[in-house]
Amino acid sequence: MTTTTTATTKPATKSAPRSIVALKLPGPVPALISLARAIVQSMTGNAAFATPVPALADVTTAINSLATSEAAALARTQGAVATRNDQRAALVTMLQELQGYVQKQADANRDTATAIVLSAGMQVRKAPVRAPRVFAAKPGTVSGAVKLEAASAGHRASYEWQYSTDGGKTWVFAPATTQGKTTVAGLPSGTTVQFRYLAVTPKGGQGDWSPAVSLLVK
Repeated sequence: MTTTTTATTKPATKSAPRSIVALKLPGPVPALISLARAIVQSMTGNAAFATPVPALADVTTAINSLATSEAAALARTQGAVATRNDQRAALVTMLQELQGYVQKQADANRDTATAIVLSAGMQVRKAPVRAPRVFAAKPGTVSGAVKLEAASAGHRASYEWQYSTDGGKTWVFAPATTQGKTTVAGLPSGTTVQFRYLAVTPKGGQGDWSPAVSLLVK
């Protein structure tokens, strides 16, 4: 008797979203020095950063050099301002390289990436929040034109558009599109026009007409 075994495939698990390192460097030199020292202190002895690039000792040397030249610049020592500016640029470059190193460690450990970034004394860039697109009508660039934009119905969807100049009693088709936006031209200026659309998708077929939106055509 032959026994057949069937291999089961585990569903793929989604990886955690990428945490992007944000390095907000202040303009004033004293504030930059303070931030740089805080970063070095946070990363020193931190198990998440075994071999920082550049080395933290080199960053500390750059910080101390900038602090010395800043004091000389405040004392108005001749040539100190130019030296201070050069050393500030050098420190900024090193901090940006350190940012890249922290990003690599975060990318290699997606599940704990945010904690890794914060433990370095840096910040995580906030993902932009995008408001969901809703069906809207806006004036076009020329008289009698209206721009329409609808919510995306997904990949390979098409869109049908209609407008009414008599309060929804009769509807006129505008050209269909493969994107959720179009421009309807040649409308009567000074008239309130209603617009609606429907989406057609490969899986769902033809959808229902949307609620109408109105716009006074210019």
